[in-house]
Amino acid sequence: MNEVEFIGPPPKQKNTKHARIAAQLKAHPRSWGVVRRPATINRAAAAAQAIKSGRLAAYAPAGSFDAVARTITEGTRTEHRVYARYIGDEQ
Repeated sequence: MNEVEFIGPPPKQKNTKHARIAAQLKAHPRSWGVVRRPATINRAAAAAQAIKSGRLAAYAPAGSFDAVARTITEGTRTEHRVYARYIGDEQ
């Protein structure tokens, strides 16, 4: 019995988490939204860079989304956030 099932290339998924986020941002152009709350500022910064550079297909082409990482403290609670917005070809 084979352990691997060979069934061809994986299908392209159009309804990924990132595709849904990108669609929501496109529905509100130029409006900032919090898209992630990672555990560290380094992860937030990496996610923001991936969005800005269009490294993930949902945010392509590069430059059509803006994103920043911020550390927010409210009272005694601190969290790291990724803010993003759709800017289209407005650069």
